Amino acid sequence: MLNLFPRLSKDCESITRRSFLQVGTLAGTGMGLSLPTLLAAKKAQANSPSSDVNCIMIWSRGGTSHHDTVDPKPDAPVSVRGEYKTIDTSIPGVRFTEHVPKLAASLHRYALMRSWNPQNGSHGLADQYVMSGRKFNPALAYPTMGSVVSYHKGFKSAMPPFVQLGNSIDRRFGGGTAGILGLEHNPFELNADPASDKFKVPDIQPPTGVDLKRVERRRGILSQIDDLQRQIDLQPEAYSALDENYQAALNMITATETQAAFDMAAESEETREKYGKHSFGHRCLLARRLIESGVRFVTVTDGGWDNHQNLFKSLAENKLPKADQGISALIEDLDERGMLDNTLVVWLTDFGRTPNVNSASGRDHWASAGFIVMAGAGVPPGHILGETDATGSHPTRDEYKTSSIVSTIYAKLGIPQDLLAHTADGRPIRMIEGTPIKEWM
Repeated sequence: MLNLFPRLSKDCESITRRSFLQVGTLAGTGMGLSLPTLLAAKKAQANSPSSDVNCIMIWSRGGTSHHDTVDPKPDAPVSVRGEYKTIDTSIPGVRFTEHVPKLAASLHRYALMRSWNPQNGSHGLADQYVMSGRKFNPALAYPTMGSVVSYHKGFKSAMPPFVQLGNSIDRRFGGGTAGILGLEHNPFELNADPASDKFKVPDIQPPTGVDLKRVERRRGILSQIDDLQRQIDLQPEAYSALDENYQAALNMITATETQAAFDMAAESEETREKYGKHSFGHRCLLARRLIESGVRFVTVTDGGWDNHQNLFKSLAENKLPKADQGISALIEDLDERGMLDNTLVVWLTDFGRTPNVNSASGRDHWASAGFIVMAGAGVPPGHILGETDATGSHPTRDEYKTSSIVSTIYAKLGIPQDLLAHTADGRPIRMIEGTPIKEWM
């Protein structure tokens, strides 16, 4: 439950306040962030942003095959090239596989790297490493990019600065979380399906039977209780600050911009069809709406890419059509709305897949080659960076590692390359390693 209003109760130390009146429920689970915790940092984050560029990150959990999407090897033996044919793209001489026709037709709108070296072939570690740019350290939890943006830039509206759509992130090693930056910089996590006719966001709406007038009455009761509490409270300043955080949470619940951001019915039928009437497509559409409403960083998650068997059937019938439609529609929509100048779109995944198709008609984990897609924020559209060898095993030129990918994203978002944060004991930690990709800067 979302506890906005605490109550008086006793413990062994003194009189403290606990939950008294509850306004809503939390949709997120696990590492999902409650509103009071998320908003606790709002007042402290008064930094003037050096850039107003926002980011939508697509996370394909499991390891999307570069061979079977944007880096096919049509001249290789069938044991390498697989079952798919290839097609032309909007950039002469560049070919994709037949199952991503929309991405092929819109290649002139985004940049593609075919020379990413993931340096990792392990699930969980990939979620942590690719989303933070820092290799796993069991003694130090490096934060994900969205959390760093939340930490450095803070709020620019009633909306949370960092939102995650879907829960397809492996968090065993801290992937997708705020780490040392603290719980208030974790994502506002939304797992409800925006493609559903019954889509709603419990975190921003009072529960059944509690309207906003009733919320106001409860706030009045809280004020009276707080007056009594402050007379005996040993830390009045701390409670005063906490009250501001609860007020900020209430403001988010009642803000018209919050309700409007999640109102998928406001989109035309044509737009919803363009993105695809499936969970992934509508998460891409909702991501655009959230950026328009003041969210700085949105992670769109999509699971089911770990295809060790029946890869070609699974991709062709399920994963590729949805990704092809949703990602291409998002980039085109942002472009046509004039939003690509200040919105960076990034498609990331765990790692690549093995050059050779295995005996179960699948591909296994591959730590030496993969792809990256970026669009907007000054990334040169239609630019193809790097290449792999004849079997897609290793980059042969313009090789870049994960730290450079993340460094580039931060540079585009106006995050200082020398940004420091501090652990609970005051130890300074550098947030960014590597150098930005020069060809995309």
